[in-house]
Amino acid sequence: MRAPFPSSAGAFGATAEAPAFTVGLEEEVLLVDPRSGAPVTRSAEALSRLGGDPRFTAELPAGQLEIRLPPAQSVPEALAALRTARHDLVSALDGLARPAAAGVHPCAPARGPLTDGERYHALHAEYGAVAELQQVCALQVHVAVGDTPRTIAVHDALREYLPDIAALAANAPVYGARDTGLASVRPLISRLLPRQGVPPALGDPQAHAAELAWGAQAGAVRDATRWWWELRPHPVHGTLELRVPDAQTTLGQAAAVIAFVHALVGTICDELDARGARPPVPTWRIEENRWAACRDGLGATVTDVRTGARAAVADRLLDLAAWVGPAAARLGCAAELATVGELVASGGGAAAQRREAFAHGVAALPGRLADRFLDDTM
Repeated sequence: MRAPFPSSAGAFGATAEAPAFTVGLEEEVLLVDPRSGAPVTRSAEALSRLGGDPRFTAELPAGQLEIRLPPAQSVPEALAALRTARHDLVSALDGLARPAAAGVHPCAPARGPLTDGERYHALHAEYGAVAELQQVCALQVHVAVGDTPRTIAVHDALREYLPDIAALAANAPVYGARDTGLASVRPLISRLLPRQGVPPALGDPQAHAAELAWGAQAGAVRDATRWWWELRPHPVHGTLELRVPDAQTTLGQAAAVIAFVHALVGTICDELDARGARPPVPTWRIEENRWAACRDGLGATVTDVRTGARAAVADRLLDLAAWVGPAAARLGCAAELATVGELVASGGGAAAQRREAFAHGVAALPGRLADRFLDDTM
């Protein structure tokens, strides 16, 4: 066992060090009516059909489930497990609901019922209607990078790339049956809660411990799982958890995002080993690029947080994909990383949703998303 992720007086418990560069996935999935496409708020019945399968769990909204997969040794292994889980979910829910994946349900009311349970009741008691507004879905990617000091160092180095990942994965342009004009409305909804968006630089394990201790004393971070930023050291799994991507409609889109994240983390580890850590950049600079990614997705223009140089995020992503290529080859996800170019060329999930809405109407969009749930293309 290693030392736990830092906490106030060790209150969050010890966690075993995860094997380096394993990949874990958590995918939040919408449940839609087979005929109308409206939300199906029957997650308890859906879980009953799944018979206690540990890959499937409840989520805060009653109209969602989460696919939670154990650590895989490679991206191809993780994707194979995700593909199997999606197929099994479709089969189990036949006649009750159709699963679909996107950052938000395109046509649902803004507020929705929450899952019954002590944890969810506590969140509702604390946050009220804001909790009811959290009808959002993410693709969460866990990568193990080593011990706590190394995890903190990679966390701080990775912060500046969160807008790039967000742009690649933007998949929530339609909300309340209207086009928002954004590539993803999800981060704006999430930020109604505290500790969302770009995280602060953590510095070192002791500084992180001090922040968590202050949060515990304030009653805000009663345990480290409430450190809800778009990137965090996971206090239980011993991983670095990327929470910035929207849920991806197709398996093909998910493959590109997961491979890019895995290779990027591997490359940052290589850079830290070779050159050491660079000073962290101011959070507000990253947040400016994060807003551009939220608004324009793969059509965004972003600004280098260190040099100030401006670039189209699509071009920047292709350059980054080339930069992380050697790590992808070493980690066994070169083929999946190659699909990043396809996702960029397609305009990503947001553009795909807009094409579907234009061709078939906004009301048909939930069903069209469900149609593509088992699709391996972009």
